[in-house]
Amino acid sequence: MALKELEVKYAAVRPRPYKLSDGGGLHVLVQPNGSKLWRMKYRFAGKEKLLSFGKYPEVSLAVARARRDVARGLLAEGRDPGVEIAAEVQVRTNTFETVARKWHANREGGLDDAHARRVLSRMERDVFPMLGAKPITQITAPEILAMIRKIEERGALDISRRAKQCVGQVFRFAIANGWAQDDPSVHLAGALKPRPRVKHMSRVPLKELPQLLRAIASYDGEENPRCQSLTRDALMFTMMTWARTSEVRFAAWNEFEDLEGSEPLWRVPAERMKMGREHLVPLPRQAVALLHRRRSASESEFVFPGPKPGQPISENTMIYACYRMGYRRRQTVHGFRGLASTWANETEGYSSDWIEMALAHSETNSVRGAYNSALYISSRRRMLQDWADMIDGATTRKARSGSPKSNRCSEPRSAPAAEVRPPQGKPKPFLRLVSTNGKRH
Repeated sequence: MALKELEVKYAAVRPRPYKLSDGGGLHVLVQPNGSKLWRMKYRFAGKEKLLSFGKYPEVSLAVARARRDVARGLLAEGRDPGVEIAAEVQVRTNTFETVARKWHANREGGLDDAHARRVLSRMERDVFPMLGAKPITQITAPEILAMIRKIEERGALDISRRAKQCVGQVFRFAIANGWAQDDPSVHLAGALKPRPRVKHMSRVPLKELPQLLRAIASYDGEENPRCQSLTRDALMFTMMTWARTSEVRFAAWNEFEDLEGSEPLWRVPAERMKMGREHLVPLPRQAVALLHRRRSASESEFVFPGPKPGQPISENTMIYACYRMGYRRRQTVHGFRGLASTWANETEGYSSDWIEMALAHSETNSVRGAYNSALYISSRRRMLQDWADMIDGATTRKARSGSPKSNRCSEPRSAPAAEVRPPQGKPKPFLRLVSTNGKRH
C-alpha cells in the first residue's frame, strides 16, 4: 500500500530501526534517533542490492518516488541503477575546478614554487570563473573559446595561449583517470588570435660589438667626470653580467658575495627578477674590479647611485648614453643580452642550457625540472669569464676610474638633442681567446 506524506512525517520513533514501504522496492527507514532515510531494494544479475535516495524531509516522498521510477526504468533496460547513479554523481562531483586542482597537485612537485603559484593563479583568475563549476564531461569547445576570448579582449595573447594549454593538460589528466572521454580544447586549433610579430630589442650586428665596446669604454657624453665614470661602469657591468637594466640599476652592495675570494657572486633577489625567483650571477674578474672601483667612489647602498640620496641611477641613464654615443634605434641596453646570447650560441658554441640560465630565462621543457639558481654555476662562470676576457681584448681604451665622492651628477631628463657619432672606421675582428693549454674557447 502506498505511503502518504503525513505517514512519513509523523512516523513514530522506536527502539529499533523499521521500514515503511511505498511499493516498487521503495521504503523509508526510520532510525531510533528519528532520522528517516529513503531506500530502494532491487535485484540485478541475481543479486539483491540497495539504493539510497537521501534523507527525509530534504528528499520528499514525491522526489523519492521519481528517483525510484528512474531506477526501475534503468532496470527495464538491463542496466544496473546503482552503477548508473554512481556514475552520474561522479560527473556532478568532477567539476573542471575539482579536476584541475587535482592535476595541479599531481605535478607541482616537479615545478619550482613560484611557477606553481603562477599556474594556479592564472587558472583561478581566468579559467575557473567561467569553467570551474561545470562538470568536466559537459564542457564544450565553444565554452573554452569563450573563456579564451575574455583573456584576448584585454590584449593578453600570450596568457590566452597558456590558459588553453593548461586546460588541455587538465582534460588529458581527466581522460587518464577515467573522468572524461575526450579533450575539446584540441578543436580550437586556428581559432585563437595570432600573436603580433615579436619586435626584438635593437642591437648592432655581432661584428660591430668591438666598436660598441670601445665607444662605451671611451664614453664622455656628460659634463661631470664622475657621471661619465658611473654611466660607463653601469653600461660595462650590464654588458659583462648579461643582466637586465632594472637588475643593474637597483644592485645593492649586500647582494654581492666573496668579492675578495675565488668565487665572487651576485645574488639577485627574486622580487627584482622578471621570473620572480632568485638569480645567481658568477662574476668575472673584470666585474669584480669594476665593483671595487665603484665601492671606493661611493658610500651609497646602491652600486650605481643616482643624484638623489638613497636612489639609484634613473631608468634613462644608460639608454641615453647609448643615444649620445650615436646608437639611437641601433642599440638598446636590453639588446646587450641579445649580443651576448648570439656570441655564446653562434660564435663560441656554449651549451644552450648554460646560456638560458645565464640570461635567467624560464625552463623550456620538463627536463630542466625544478628551477635551481645554482645550476651550471661553474660552467656559467667560465663562460662569463670568457665573455669578459673578450671584452677586454676588444676594448682599446680602458674605462677611467671614478672621481672623488663629491660632485653629484644630474640625471638626464630628456633625450639629448644631438648625437655623437660612434668611432668611425672598419670594426676590428673578434679576438679569439686562447687558454694556457692552447685550446680555443
